[in-house]
Amino acid sequence: MSWKRKVDKKSKTRYYSILNKLRKEKKINKEFELVISNLSLEDIIALKLELSTRPVSNRLYGLPIWENLLRITQEAVLKYAVSATRSQGEAMRFLGLAKTNYGPLIKKYEIHSFFEEEETDEK
Repeated sequence: MSWKRKVDKKSKTRYYSILNKLRKEKKINKEFELVISNLSLEDIIALKLELSTRPVSNRLYGLPIWENLLRITQEAVLKYAVSATRSQGEAMRFLGLAKTNYGPLIKKYEIHSFFEEEETDEK
């Protein structure tokens, strides 16, 4: 007997993929994916910050990076959860969120609009 999961064909998040979205926008390629897969998350964040500050001589005075870290990481993890799961229910369970908390976060970070262009291309 097969124990495959049933696929919810009505799920809005079924076709969401951050990799596919960034590939279509030509922001990443397979070689970049191989390089980044060998780095830790901490290294990637530090590298992104260093590259972002290069044009301003490594000075980001006045930008409240520390205060915004929670928001930045929540948005990133929420995008991942929505793309890695097959339904909103699965995403909520993955994140350990109740529906009353999940909905406002999806709206706050505009998660569906992030994937919207890709979704219309897939159908």
